[in-house]
Amino acid sequence: MAFAIEYEEFGGPEVLRYREVPAAPAGPGEVVVAVRAIGVNPIDAKVRRAFRPSGPITSPRRPGADASGVISAVGADVAGWQPGDEVIVAWGARTYASEVVVPVALLTPKPAGVSFEQAAALGIPAGTAHQALVSLDVSAGETVLVHAGAGAVGQAAVQLARRVGARVIATASEPNHARLRELGAEPVAYRAGLAERVRALAPDGVDASLDLVGTDEAIAVSKELTRDPARIGTIVLGPQAAELGIRAWSGGSPIPLTPEELGLRADAVPLVALLLAAGRFEVEIAQVLPLAEAAEAHRLSETGHVRGKLILVP
Repeated sequence: MAFAIEYEEFGGPEVLRYREVPAAPAGPGEVVVAVRAIGVNPIDAKVRRAFRPSGPITSPRRPGADASGVISAVGADVAGWQPGDEVIVAWGARTYASEVVVPVALLTPKPAGVSFEQAAALGIPAGTAHQALVSLDVSAGETVLVHAGAGAVGQAAVQLARRVGARVIATASEPNHARLRELGAEPVAYRAGLAERVRALAPDGVDASLDLVGTDEAIAVSKELTRDPARIGTIVLGPQAAELGIRAWSGGSPIPLTPEELGLRADAVPLVALLLAAGRFEVEIAQVLPLAEAAEAHRLSETGHVRGKLILVP
């Protein structure tokens, strides 16, 4: 038997239930992964609350997209993977469990120097940040404005933009400024006067803006300071993007990601895992909680004040 978090109705964190569930076998092209760590992403709570459409619940639903663990069994037609392999599961489904069955296409080898907790933190944050920066064509010598730079996606975006040689100005609350400076960004505080504070650092404006928070302030400042409006993107305000005249990737957008964008998100996981193992990328773990306390992890996530990544462990 395995254990999992499931829910049967939309609502607050209290709808999450920790249950014993039957162990599932690996089908053709699949493996069973004994989970060691699970990444908690904001989208998990948004789907749970029905803030993001996901269709009616017709059977117990399990949240989660990112995890890490050890392969315990392989299905038919699986080549290149075997029991005992340590892996990263990214962009999967139903990962809030002690055991998951996933297609081999969703696996990345976990480097020996990367912890299971770090590995579980990579999928959505690193993939989203990499895809958005490439889609915005951020390059060396340019200045990019990242709204909400202290979150998991924000920290990944700061580091990946700096890696290509871009200058990064990142918004965050004052307690998080020191962390952003460590990552190579120039932090600015939220609140009234944000545009003036950014302009003091970049008198001629910025080349690109990435919205990770979805506030009116973030969009207004981005539109005022970004020289080319086609280089403003959001991962939060997908439904309003067309009306706002900006680009959107997921975040409730009615326009699905293109195959190229999906490929960029998948490509980021092995890239960042190797950077992490080499000491050239950092993952900040905010807190590690037992899987049975998933509801508390969601409560913390929904406060909007968590810096870094929340992790669950079976």
